[in-house]
Amino acid sequence: MRLRLARAASLKAVAMIRSPRRPAVARLAAILSATALMATAGVACAQSRPLSVQIDQSARVQLRAPAGSVIVGNPQIADVTVVDANTLFITGKGYGVTEIVAVDALGRTVFQSQVVVSAGDTGNVRVWRGAQATEMACGASCSPTIRSAADAPPAP
Repeated sequence: MRLRLARAASLKAVAMIRSPRRPAVARLAAILSATALMATAGVACAQSRPLSVQIDQSARVQLRAPAGSVIVGNPQIADVTVVDANTLFITGKGYGVTEIVAVDALGRTVFQSQVVVSAGDTGNVRVWRGAQATEMACGASCSPTIRSAADAPPAP
């Protein structure tokens, strides 16, 4: 009797697998898992490449979803201005590396990136007089900047 019940249960399981409703469930599961994989990949891409910003300059970041909160790892290195829920401007304040994270209202990460703040390539000169350095901003002529030499990166 037990053998007949076990065989009937296995035949019922085989029938369920071959049922026309089963492929729809399998397709739904595949779609849901692919969607979850794409959502996870979006956050991983945001972390893979650091964002470079020059000192006293800003970079615009367009978010893929509205942010509820923005966290700056070290506010002495970078600052964030929130223009609207989907747009951030990251400004380099001090030399170094920090991290910026934006999360939505539910706490899910919508943006996460390392931010590297470095000196600009052109237009800046450091003049040394003895042990004192003066940062100069240069265009057609040079003028002292408001940034102190103590904030400047070390001389090469």
